[in-house]
Parts: sequence; structure tokens; C-alpha cells
Amino acid sequence: MNKLFGLALLMVGMLLAVGAGANFRYYSADRQASFDVVSDDNELIDLTALQPYVTYDAGKLYVDISANNPNYPEGAGQGMSPNTTYVFEEMFEVSNELWENDNESYPICVTITTQHDNVLIFAGDYGNETAGPAHNIQFTVEHGNPVKVGMIFNNTNATLGLDQFQMSISAVAGACGP
Repeated sequence: MNKLFGLALLMVGMLLAVGAGANFRYYSADRQASFDVVSDDNELIDLTALQPYVTYDAGKLYVDISANNPNYPEGAGQGMSPNTTYVFEEMFEVSNELWENDNESYPICVTITTQHDNVLIFAGDYGNETAGPAHNIQFTVEHGNPVKVGMIFNNTNATLGLDQFQMSISAVAGACGP
């Protein structure tokens, strides 16, 4: 009888152990993640200003065609005229600085997007573009062969005053698709 009672006590103990473990079948928690994307001039893409209207500082490219630009050419006026279209070749260049290029050639696919109806971008020379002119362009950059990017400002029916826009530039490893 003691053996039967001991076996029953063992069974009850096992059921309690398994039952207690069952309380943790589901676990829910709210988590937050945050991160900063910062410039890294030693990696995938390198931007170089080629015109005095363009500056590159702290991972950001600035285009300023006004007398407020400290690099603005002496005697070049105060900005752009209304009802005119300006074509600036070679505003900046994009080069492929992918660190793996030490031993092999790894192309990158660069996408540039403007967010202004009157600003177009193009890669290559105007009239002989490799991409654009358009609001969104995409082109492949091989290591050692930077691609020059130009801009077109269409001021037709533009009002006088400061006009601002944003441009995004991104790159991924590999050549752009067809």
C-alpha cells in the first residue's frame, strides 16, 4: 500500500511540475528599437561636389544657387531668373568606394530622386545622358569610374523668392537591372 501511495504521490508531483511549466506557453512583450543612420565616407558611395554651387558636409549634399552661398562666384548675380531654364552639367559626382573593390570589381546601383516638379537630374553629359533627365534616375557605377550628375532647373512661371527641395541618393551593391 505504501508503494501505491508513493507512486500516486510521484504522479501528482509530476502533474504539478508539468502544470506549472504550462503557465509559460505564451509570452508577449512590447519592444522598441531605434538606430541612427550616419554618413560613412569609407563605404559604398562617395559624393564629390564639382560646382561652387554644391557643397558636401557631414554626409549631406547641399545645392545653393544664391548669393547666400559662401562659394558663390563673384559677380554671378543673386540667383536664377524667372521664366528661364538652367542646365548645370557636372554638379557633383558619385563614385563607387565599395570596400570589397580591393580585389575585384563590384558595381553599385545608385538611385537619385528629387522631390520638386521643376528640378530634373541626369547622369552623364547633357544631350548624351546615361540616365534622365527625370525626377528619378538610376544608374550603375563601376569602381574607378565615377558618374557625373547634372541638374536642370525649370523656372517657367516661377515666383520670385527662395525655392527649396529635397533630393535622396541611395546605393545598393550590384548593377542596376535592365
